[in-house]
Amino acid sequence: MLVVNRFRVPLSDGESFREDLAMAQRTLAACRGYAGGEIGRNVDDPELWVLTTRWADVGSYRRALSTYDVKLHAVAVLSRAIDEPSAYESAEPGTTLNVASARSLG
Repeated sequence: MLVVNRFRVPLSDGESFREDLAMAQRTLAACRGYAGGEIGRNVDDPELWVLTTRWADVGSYRRALSTYDVKLHAVAVLSRAIDEPSAYESAEPGTTLNVASARSLG
């Protein structure tokens, strides 16, 4: 599973944001099911940043978000992400894609 969080950050805040984002990535990396990740900044628009993380499965990602350390060291910066869907499934040839359906009844 791939998670893509994009952020719009004023140039004047870029360096402190990078440090905060690196802390968030390190905190997530310590969680069970974390498979890798990168921090990036857009080459054409330096106010646009990205944190991509890879996870064993969606459950690992969701459990990581509820851990004490992530709440303490990552949620504040993650909450600054652009409001858009961020979790993606693998769509490599041969993988079974998720079926769009209601997640709960009622």
